[in-house]
Amino acid sequence: MRQRLITGLLAGSAVSLLAMGAALAEPDPVSLTVVSWGGAWSEAQQRAWHDPYMEENPHVRIINDDGAYNALAGLRAQHDAGNVTWDLISFYPSDAQLACEEGLVIPFDHDEELLPGDDGSLPSEDFVEGSMGECLVPQMAFSTVMAFNTEMFDEDKKPETIADFFDTENFPGRRAIHNRAVGNLEWALYADGVAPEDIYDLLETEEGQARAFAKLDTIKDSLVFWEEGAQAPQLLADQEVSFASGYNGRLFEAAQAEGQPFEIIWDGQILEFEGWSIPSGSDNIKAAMEFVRWATDTQRLADQTKYISYGPARYSSQALVGQHEDLGIEMGPHLPTHEDNFFSPIELNNDFWTDWRDELTERFTAWMTQ
Repeated sequence: MRQRLITGLLAGSAVSLLAMGAALAEPDPVSLTVVSWGGAWSEAQQRAWHDPYMEENPHVRIINDDGAYNALAGLRAQHDAGNVTWDLISFYPSDAQLACEEGLVIPFDHDEELLPGDDGSLPSEDFVEGSMGECLVPQMAFSTVMAFNTEMFDEDKKPETIADFFDTENFPGRRAIHNRAVGNLEWALYADGVAPEDIYDLLETEEGQARAFAKLDTIKDSLVFWEEGAQAPQLLADQEVSFASGYNGRLFEAAQAEGQPFEIIWDGQILEFEGWSIPSGSDNIKAAMEFVRWATDTQRLADQTKYISYGPARYSSQALVGQHEDLGIEMGPHLPTHEDNFFSPIELNNDFWTDWRDELTERFTAWMTQ
């Protein structure tokens, strides 16, 4: 009897220890606040990355915040207040570099902290040239493009170039552009005959800046300014404007999924990259890094093209691009980097905008309100 009691106690103790060990092994719950842009891009991130990651890691909860339009200013304010509530930010490279220089986000050792490509290549070799930043892990390539409403133009006289956007005589109607200097100054010079490879050298001069603003002056009376990405396709759909600049992914969504009569002008596309940055004041740096490592491998970056027409930032992901998950159309021809679309790109110079952003933003804002 005594022996059976001892045996039972020992067995019970073993079960308790096993239960304790299992409990101790369970990771603590983590909530990651992820700042992005809303709309079609945030939905694509949710479906391609957030939902699958939370399914694989049930202790992680990802909370979306659509504050990326003012993320740099917001992050500065959080740091100044000593209360950083964001864990991961979807940043433009130029904003990420400014945040990096101010100590607002952490630097990465890309080859040590990220996964190699499926072909074994190091991240520094596999991510598209020019996309990587000291404090930025690239996600995708996108373009700001010009689009027009086909119902507002004759079939035999449709615009095809950025120069046509500036030609109000042959292509009348109001035009909508983003209320920022980035991209618009480049387009102004390009439409004025400057080759893409010469734009930034010229923009560094007072002569070049004056020339860009003078070109914009020629269409100022026809301009409408948008602030958030969803506004551009809406203005175009409502025929409040005949042209609108916009992100190629949002315009794809409106045209292909919603059936809007939009056509993209790929001439002079402003090619940019976007990536993840981790705030230095976050309480969840380790958990955020684990998510970034997972979400930026070869397969995950290809997965986002199932939901939006942004190109993956890894070379090794290109061959994995297939069809849109819902529409069943091949996504390759809708990506900004596709050979049929990549004939005259203006690759955004992040070093230029890191140096000149404040000065030219102030000047552009004053020009808009004059």
